Amino acid sequence: MCRGCAGNKTGEQGKQRVKAVCFLSMDDLTGYVSDDELAVAPLAELDIRVETVPWRQRMREWSEFDAVVIRTTWDYQRSPVEFLDVLAEIEAATRLLNSRKVVEWNFDKIYLRELRDSGVDIVSTLFETQYSQANFARWLDELDAPELIVKPRVSATAEHTFRLREFDASLESIFAERPFLVQPFLDEIVRTGEYSLFYFDGEFSHAILKEPKTHDFRVQEEHGGIISAVEATDAMRNAAAKALSVIPEKLLYARVDLVPSASSGFQLMELELIEPALYFRMEEHAAKRFAEAVARSI
Repeated sequence: MCRGCAGNKTGEQGKQRVKAVCFLSMDDLTGYVSDDELAVAPLAELDIRVETVPWRQRMREWSEFDAVVIRTTWDYQRSPVEFLDVLAEIEAATRLLNSRKVVEWNFDKIYLRELRDSGVDIVSTLFETQYSQANFARWLDELDAPELIVKPRVSATAEHTFRLREFDASLESIFAERPFLVQPFLDEIVRTGEYSLFYFDGEFSHAILKEPKTHDFRVQEEHGGIISAVEATDAMRNAAAKALSVIPEKLLYARVDLVPSASSGFQLMELELIEPALYFRMEEHAAKRFAEAVARSI
């Protein structure tokens, strides 16, 4: 907890009060890659002090913060109800960024269906509830694909994401009581990678390319993914803007994940509005832009 932050002054009468912001995290980030600390100094320059707090700590004095920013809560999918309850507590006491309403919408990947129905070009996706051999054969046929990606609708960091050529009975227990997505495995992920575009307070900031390591398909750094800075093309930015235009609420941050498509330029893989890694280190001014967006939001 940032003790005393709420009542701090900058030292001279009449100067702006130092504000306190919480970066919501998890108990142990061992094995994960985060560079949120790069935003601390730019925020301090704007008279905003940062305290990082695990979301499971269940603080009762969230009101001591001027805002709570959801950041590295990368285990929320294991306790989704508890996580949403904590966000409700926070939002009752102070400003939550992004809002709980946005989190609830983005929480379940069923949101991809809404985006598709709104005209956003998403990766072909089936929304399923029963993992079985008969259904597996149907998925291969419906998606006209030799390989499939199967993953839970509520997930993070590629947890329980599988690349399959044939039915694997050992996965029945994993998907027995959770809805999931089925998508074609895209060779573009291995050949080219996945692009991510970052937006702060609605404004484009920077872009990266995430490539899987050899003999893998997962692009996250936790799984050996290779990250590099890229210039976003007009086609990328247009695809990202179309996806973000569906969201009626103002967003502190958004990450738009895109994959190349031979038919349409770029397709949406996911729209990350809860706890995306923001890769400040990949662009010189990214952390400053984020800090300025936070300052405008509190």
